Amino acid sequence: MPFPCKTAPPIQGASPGREDHALTVDSLNQLLLFSALVLLIAVAAVRLSSRSGLPSLLVYLGIGVAIGQDGIGFGFSDAALTQVLGYAALVVILAEGGLSTKWRDIRPAVPAAAVLSTFGVAVSVTVTACAAHYLVGLEWQAALLMGAVVSSTDAAAVFSVLRRVPLPKRLTGVLEAESGFNDAPVVLLVVTFSHLDTEHHSWYFLLGEIALELAIGLLAGLVVGKLGELGMRHVALPASGLYPIAVLALCVLAYAGGAMAHGSGFLAVYVAALILGNGKLPHRPAVRGFADGVAWIAQIGLFVLLGLLVTPHDLWKDFWPAVLIGLALTLLARPLSVFLCLDRFKLPWQDKVLLSWAGLRGAVPIVLATIPMVADVEGSQRIFNIVFVLVVVFTVLQGPTLPWLAHKLRLDRSDEAADLDIESAPLERLRGHLLSVAIPPSSRMHGVEIAELRLPTGAAVTLVVRDGTSFVPLPSTVLRHGDELLVVTTDQVRDSAERRLLSVSRGGKLAGWLGSGGSTALHK
Repeated sequence: MPFPCKTAPPIQGASPGREDHALTVDSLNQLLLFSALVLLIAVAAVRLSSRSGLPSLLVYLGIGVAIGQDGIGFGFSDAALTQVLGYAALVVILAEGGLSTKWRDIRPAVPAAAVLSTFGVAVSVTVTACAAHYLVGLEWQAALLMGAVVSSTDAAAVFSVLRRVPLPKRLTGVLEAESGFNDAPVVLLVVTFSHLDTEHHSWYFLLGEIALELAIGLLAGLVVGKLGELGMRHVALPASGLYPIAVLALCVLAYAGGAMAHGSGFLAVYVAALILGNGKLPHRPAVRGFADGVAWIAQIGLFVLLGLLVTPHDLWKDFWPAVLIGLALTLLARPLSVFLCLDRFKLPWQDKVLLSWAGLRGAVPIVLATIPMVADVEGSQRIFNIVFVLVVVFTVLQGPTLPWLAHKLRLDRSDEAADLDIESAPLERLRGHLLSVAIPPSSRMHGVEIAELRLPTGAAVTLVVRDGTSFVPLPSTVLRHGDELLVVTTDQVRDSAERRLLSVSRGGKLAGWLGSGGSTALHK
């Protein structure tokens, strides 16, 4: 007999006297319908944002505002719930960022990114807080909160723009690492400034506490990442779809473990994801694809929720204060922090100019602005409104102009060879691996014969798929852009076979003979 939806009892655990808000099967159906429509509209809107060059976060925020009380009329004002869900979404977004970041690209940039994420944040907070106090008239606690909230670059916004802007790897490495690292110290600063009235600690005590929490978070990320990589490599799961779930669960475990140990969970999840994403895991592209999809859902849900929380008709009175603080942040605080912190790294001035302009803000500052609201800090609603306007206005300004600035500074690198997309599937009983290799358009493997790959003994190209047709190649078969290869290797030569394929993709058939990548370590 069909379940009587309209008379279904509320789910256990609902608060007494709150039947109007209890979740029934009927209300669940409505919620799922509403959520599915919002997701479909948001997915369709990605094409609009990609054509206009605007980060998709603006579209999602617009959807939330349109649904809210000044639009369709859906009322929502729960800052505490927004903060909790925002933290959960940021965990997923940071996990995806770490899984998709190539350690080979960011390793040289880690020292610079670490300085920007610590001393650079301090400079940015100080300058922006002074501007908020003297130009806008905020009290010092509110001004410090404003400086801390907007000093973090947003991982989702940065990763979104970097997918469209082909910058040199030294710059993408700094931007990716900085956006992954700086959330941790900024969150600690915002929480500290939100409780200045109840906690009286000296500045050096606060600095020591922040350093300790970062160290605990780093350690938690390293432990979970290393142990997770070791376990995933030696445990053959019965279905390939379980690998992405297990990897994402490990990332969440790193966050929760680091946070419960009174460390920085955000730093822990990014470090763990970075280790897992660059480890020799089975089905790596599938893992990254799954994480990318979950991160998109997190971004859409987070931005729509933040759009719902804001009251548009209250924003106009804070428009010009937001513009003034944004100008101080973008034209003074960010460039000052970049040029001061990166002076010893001897980067060209063009790099510093681009890094100054590429400090994109997004969901992170808006989520952080809910922390003082939950803590009942005086003026917290105004801080939230100013941050919301600042993020929208300067994302519209910076996002579309970043490719133009990169071209003017001659930092566009659209002609660089791309790495291969290699997916590995373990053959446990046969003690071997199947490598699925896709040759991208910019790969230098184009025009190379199978024999010229010079794969190690124990590895062989067994199948080529070209234009939808598969065939067994000969040693003289010439590879082309768009080909997909099936390479069979033994356990012993799997790593060297992958290194060789990546070397040829970057350096062509003479890779190794002419010092063009033959000894390149495997990083993806």
